Amino acid sequence: MADIVIMPKQGLLMETGTITEWLVQEGGQVTAGEPLFEMETDKLTITMNAEVTGTMLKIVHGVGDEVPITEMIAIVGQPGEDISALLGGAAPAAEEAPAAEAPAEAAPSAEEAPAVVAIERAPGEKVQASPHAKLRAEENGIDIAKVPGSGPEGFVIERDVNAFKASQPAVTPLAAKTAAAEGISLDGITGTGANGKITTADLPTSAPAAAPSAPAAEAPAAAPAGRGSRKVKMNGMEKAVMKNMLASKTTNAQTSHRMTVDMTEVMALRKKLKALDIKVSFNDIIMRACAKALQDYPIINASTAAEEQAIVYHDYVNIGIAVSVNGGLIVPVIKDADICGLQGIAEQSAALIEKARNNALAPDDYHGGTFTVSSLGMFDLDDFVAIINPPESGILAVGKIAKTPVVVTNADGVDEIVIKPMCALSLSYDHRIINGAEAAKFLQKVKAYLQTPLLLI
Repeated sequence: MADIVIMPKQGLLMETGTITEWLVQEGGQVTAGEPLFEMETDKLTITMNAEVTGTMLKIVHGVGDEVPITEMIAIVGQPGEDISALLGGAAPAAEEAPAAEAPAEAAPSAEEAPAVVAIERAPGEKVQASPHAKLRAEENGIDIAKVPGSGPEGFVIERDVNAFKASQPAVTPLAAKTAAAEGISLDGITGTGANGKITTADLPTSAPAAAPSAPAAEAPAAAPAGRGSRKVKMNGMEKAVMKNMLASKTTNAQTSHRMTVDMTEVMALRKKLKALDIKVSFNDIIMRACAKALQDYPIINASTAAEEQAIVYHDYVNIGIAVSVNGGLIVPVIKDADICGLQGIAEQSAALIEKARNNALAPDDYHGGTFTVSSLGMFDLDDFVAIINPPESGILAVGKIAKTPVVVTNADGVDEIVIKPMCALSLSYDHRIINGAEAAKFLQKVKAYLQTPLLLI
């Protein structure tokens, strides 16, 4: 009996996953324990291994499809095995199916689906279509005006768009949009993409009906090719960042304090540790200072249970590190930063950053943070203000360490100007539960630890 492959759940908050690559194509051999496909969640890209052995009979969802967890994405079985029942169960329900409709026969396979002929509408005729149908058409580069509707008075529903798509040559959304824009017919073009899909590389270099370029003097307004606007669908990580940052700004009463710190002693400490072959970054030392200060001011380490009108105090300190990766931002978490010591923080930090940049983080690696440190000093930023990472209540933004003229009082009580390595720290905090004085005291404490870093050893 054939086995179905479902979209797996990776992490407690995961609702959908996007397929980025099938590593075994239809007709190929699937081996349990071997890589089967790659998927993208809101946090990272993961290679998933097969759980069964057999032949890939059907890929139900192709590359680029965003699929809800536990939904069928492929079927694995023995060559020639009848999978029509499984495919019938996977067919999407009609949006507007009549309640009293007689039991439907098993859905025909894609190969048996009747061709859907594009229709021609009168100029200016308004297309009546459901929001789902419009979205599906846009995603697949289909002109919805050409889709015949099966609803009342020709109303177009999502099922109509899916049927129209199935009757057309298999083509990637980008290739479909490019062909439509340039007037290229897809008839007779052989696709070289996954499952025989037509890609942009398969399209002719120029549209057959394209007119020769007019002299610049005759058409001064003509824009060079490729200078238009385009929509690029967000990946899972970009969607998560958009959702979380908007939620942070709309639910938190976010404000910030800024303070500069003399990093002379931190630089001296790091130099001594380096001589002992102990690798510690400036960020590690700052996180260690934050971990100790969070113990002194537990309200900064707390979070809000707004629905219960309660403050949640955490007995542990888990510090997130904002890491920029291809396609977005992720915040792996150093667990128990208050008790693992400076060297422990350095070891965890290095391992997590390496995993983040190799898409190797496990869900537990980026959940459970109580405070975050974000450093952009390596990009020559003097200072900046970061957005709180929900459900946390605070985040520290770290600017660059820069040689700065500073007024100090010498041993004789005389003010003088000296050059010191200074660093700006900006604390963003949720004013719903943290008052300004507590936030300022916390920032003062971090500063004190950094200017006396032996207390961090």
